[in-house]
Amino acid sequence: MTKFLAIVKHEYKKVVLKWSFLIGTMLLPLLAVGFAVVPALIFSIKGEPTRIAIVDPTGNITPRLRENLSTERLAERRREAARDAVTNISTDQNEQLNRTAEQFQEAFIFTEFDSTGRAAESVRSELTSMIIRGEIDAFLIIPTDIEASDARFEFRSRRAGDIVTNDSFRNALNRAVRSQRLANADISEERLAQLSGNVNFDAKGIDDRGEDKDTSGLMIASLIIGLMIYVTLAIYGQAILGAVVEEKETRIAEILFSSARPFELMMGKLVGVGMAGLTQLGIWVLTAAVLISFLAFQSDLAPLVASVPPITPLMIVYFLIFFLVGFFTYAAIFALIGSMVTSVQEGGQFAFPPIMLLLVGFYLSFAVMRDPNSSLSFWASIAPFFSPITMPVRILAEMPPFWHILLAVAVNSIAIAGLVWLTSRVYRVGMLMYGKRATLPEVLKWIRQV
Repeated sequence: MTKFLAIVKHEYKKVVLKWSFLIGTMLLPLLAVGFAVVPALIFSIKGEPTRIAIVDPTGNITPRLRENLSTERLAERRREAARDAVTNISTDQNEQLNRTAEQFQEAFIFTEFDSTGRAAESVRSELTSMIIRGEIDAFLIIPTDIEASDARFEFRSRRAGDIVTNDSFRNALNRAVRSQRLANADISEERLAQLSGNVNFDAKGIDDRGEDKDTSGLMIASLIIGLMIYVTLAIYGQAILGAVVEEKETRIAEILFSSARPFELMMGKLVGVGMAGLTQLGIWVLTAAVLISFLAFQSDLAPLVASVPPITPLMIVYFLIFFLVGFFTYAAIFALIGSMVTSVQEGGQFAFPPIMLLLVGFYLSFAVMRDPNSSLSFWASIAPFFSPITMPVRILAEMPPFWHILLAVAVNSIAIAGLVWLTSRVYRVGMLMYGKRATLPEVLKWIRQV
């Protein structure tokens, strides 16, 4: 037992104390923070407002356009978009939407331009000259007949790359022209909006107690959980393969076998690297929790974050259990492959089947997410090789009966015991074999040896 614990400690420290582990562990949270926070900070920076001149022969579009670009209208549009993500918007989130709308409202300064009695070409030339001289940043020429099929609204800007501002302006212009066309047709815009408005579709799930639960953010949360487990298992499974092949190439296995039994050496390697993977996953989970908390109060994504399904401490325990189940399943497979090959290049070729099994489990998680109580979800969540990814997703979607979870752990534990036994039979002989890759008849012979 002492030798086993020494191997576990050695393998754990060998992985955790590497710069690659430290960089990889910190890099993913930093990237997540960067993708979530940096864009919000960049868009929160107020740039120079766009000075725009509008040529409106009718004089009807400009007032409507100004109204659509007002703080109240922009905030209202953003609230409507947010309602597509969540049904209820808190007071703090509503204030955040108003602050964002104020930024867009201050992005435009309307410059007066008198085009009375002037030819269209002369007006266009003068406006272009004003842009060149830096007096304005953009201009809009509205046609006289806005209802004509060939009516063209000419918008020219020196800030063509400002996609966000330009899109906001175009949407406001579309709504202004639509409102004027309705007014010309003696149709009340309010009545039309009332008749053509979307229904108030309140879609929620029902938990096992019959209470409502919000499932709007389930897909994103399930995707993150499934992808995190998939990536971690793939990375550490191949780390096991590389470590086994390295010991074969350096012929250090002969020395190690003289001081510890092959089974102790193999299990110590699996447990040590598995603890390192669990450490990294725990750091990522903690970082994700902190990041979600930050986004819930500081970002425009607050309405979307509010729709993320609640994750209880018991769920986190289940996630870690199934991560360990998946690690030992795939680590045993990768250790088996490493015992049979003679180089990392050969191991990479044989690593394709277990990676495909992981990928199938990841794809099955989408079916589990859609219907957690179906027969497919049941069998996929307890089946070896797939359960480490599909069961956490099923738990997140809807907590299954406890006996389902217990059955999944039991079935996968039996599969792990069989894989470890099989790998240990190959490991004890394959680690001392140099020069050529083991053939299938040779592997079968090693397994049958007492």
